[in-house]
Amino acid sequence: MPLPPLPPPGAGTPGEAVPEQPGAEAPGQPVPEQPGADAAAPADEDTASAASPDERDTRGEPEPAAHAAPDDPAEPEPDACEPAESEPEPHVCGPTGPEPEPDAPGAGRVPAGTPADGGPAPASGSVPVPDPDPDPAPEPYVSAAPEPYVSAAPEPCVSAAPALPHRDLQALLGAWALSVCSAEETAAVENHLPRCLPCADEAKRLREAVGLLHSDGALDLDATLRSRVVEGCLARRPARIPIPGWAAPYDAETARLDALLRDIGDADWDAQVRLRWFEKERRTDRWTTVGGVISHLTAVDGLLSAALGLDDPLGGRAPLDPTERTEASWAAVGSPARAVREPWRAQSHELIRTASFAGRNVAETSVSYGSFALPLQDALVDRAFECWVHGWDIAEAVAYPYPAPSAAHLHLMIDLAARMLPAALAGRRRAGLAGPARDLVVPGEPGRSLHLEIEGHAGGDWYIALDSPAALGTRETAVAQVALDAVEFCRLVAGHISPAEAAAGQEGDREAISDVLFAAASLSRL
Repeated sequence: MPLPPLPPPGAGTPGEAVPEQPGAEAPGQPVPEQPGADAAAPADEDTASAASPDERDTRGEPEPAAHAAPDDPAEPEPDACEPAESEPEPHVCGPTGPEPEPDAPGAGRVPAGTPADGGPAPASGSVPVPDPDPDPAPEPYVSAAPEPYVSAAPEPCVSAAPALPHRDLQALLGAWALSVCSAEETAAVENHLPRCLPCADEAKRLREAVGLLHSDGALDLDATLRSRVVEGCLARRPARIPIPGWAAPYDAETARLDALLRDIGDADWDAQVRLRWFEKERRTDRWTTVGGVISHLTAVDGLLSAALGLDDPLGGRAPLDPTERTEASWAAVGSPARAVREPWRAQSHELIRTASFAGRNVAETSVSYGSFALPLQDALVDRAFECWVHGWDIAEAVAYPYPAPSAAHLHLMIDLAARMLPAALAGRRRAGLAGPARDLVVPGEPGRSLHLEIEGHAGGDWYIALDSPAALGTRETAVAQVALDAVEFCRLVAGHISPAEAAAGQEGDREAISDVLFAAASLSRL
């Protein structure tokens, strides 16, 4: 006898009336048990066991979400932070449990008449029977607070050294030595040097050259550099027309002053320069510009040009006194500037050339300064001394380093001043500015004298006759001694310091010492 067809799950037997279904219940509300559900359950189980595997799988799938419990531990809802299956991560956002076997009967579905939370549904008008072995209520799922995302610091991007050809790397060695290459170029050069000996040697030489460019030493040239270079050149190949020794100081000092004038700017030519000299018993000064100083040197050097038969820059009727010539030059030029450099430079070159060609024939030529006269060989040393002193004045005005002359040239200047002291002392005595003569002797005989000791490489010992310019100063007749530094003595002779300011070691006759120091200061002039 054929069996009747089974009703769908949760339906009654054939021919049984089905109660009216209310609207969809809210999730979590118990669903009332339908009649015939208990009777149909065994048949369902038997049928499910006899069904084919495909049917079992189909019927084993969970029913729509309306009958599924939201808190069912067997099927947790996917969380937003739960990773995809293709990228598993160790962290699981929700609770996990053993999943039911897919082949087990009734796996993955809720029997009809069972409420969504898993408890028995009470029938209408009957007392609900508790489940003999109820499952414990699952704990509500609480999603853990996500950990704050901390962005890791990006690793520094270190680009590999570019592969450059050998020619390019060799061309970069100069820039690498100066530390002006880019980071990539520096890495490429430094990677190449250990493998290329010629490039490594060249890089070492370039680095040493760069070290010389950054030297902490002074950049000012040595005062003796020019004379040493000239001497070295002349030693290898003597000049056809050598410069006389007595003209060498003037040649060197005019060259140094010309270098200073070449270095200063146009605005420096209007810088105020203080000219100082000692007149009678007090120090005198006067202010002018750099151009005014050069005009003064040109005017006084014109006395030597006239003595050698050259053109006088002030004309044939110009005065002989240096101060008067200077005033006339300033009045004629007005406000001298850089334009006065070339005439002065050309005149000094012409003087040296003429003296060199003439040689010994003109060494004793007299040069008149108005109140006194000097032979040409002494006059050129005198002009060298004044060129150095006024170059020093200009250097102070424009903040330019200006060392003293070489020791050999400075010695010639000191020697000329020491030889002029007896005549200067006699002139002050005639003017009533020095003490009377105490021991007059026959000209050429030893007389009372002062021992002048000049310290330093340019120094020496001189014995100054005190009572007569014609007398002979000697060690045996010395009644006093004065010791001075070479540059200090030159500053006293130039009128830059007074006799009282001269740091002198003194011993012996105080009156003789004072007379000689004031006579040295009186040698200065504008």
